[in-house]
Amino acid sequence: MIRLLLADDQALVRGALVALLGLEPDLEIVAEAERGDVVVELALETRPDVALLDVEMPGRDGIAVTAQLRAALPSCRVLVVTTFGRPGYLKRAMAAGASGFVVKDTPARQLAEAVRRVHDGQRVVDPALAAESLASGDNPLSARESDVLRAAQRGTSVAEIAAALFLSEGTVRNYLSSAIGKTAARSRAEAVRIAEENGWLLS
Repeated sequence: MIRLLLADDQALVRGALVALLGLEPDLEIVAEAERGDVVVELALETRPDVALLDVEMPGRDGIAVTAQLRAALPSCRVLVVTTFGRPGYLKRAMAAGASGFVVKDTPARQLAEAVRRVHDGQRVVDPALAAESLASGDNPLSARESDVLRAAQRGTSVAEIAAALFLSEGTVRNYLSSAIGKTAARSRAEAVRIAEENGWLLS
């Protein structure tokens, strides 16, 4: 039996994955989590062979959890299963030690096969996303530019962004201008959208 841990903050999605994968004769769900910050402790208690992790979860995102889980329990392989098939997420997940990356609309049979392949030591990546990732290139934004765009996601003013990040308003404007240029956007809102779509704003 391949022992699985599932982590997804959406109860409906998590329940569907448990039900579908539970139908496979060689797969056993040994733990479920709805938050990222409980995954490592849960994995150490239950010793899964494969962890299926969402990217965007409360407490800690799935990419940060991947790195921590691989360090704490190297025998557990990670398959990222996410709604957000963004090239930036794929690159960061694989760099963090994930063995696979698929989107949630993957058919149940293919998902089960992906679990088996990851368990066997193979890498599994959604082909369309892999091609898009190669075409998109690396994240052009600096850490501070990402911080400023992340703060700008909420539609806050330059003054509010400056106060939140302990920067001057002039410095915030400079970072925004630089980020707009690097993303080839026409506005702050478009720069945020482009960065989000490429998965460059995950903290």
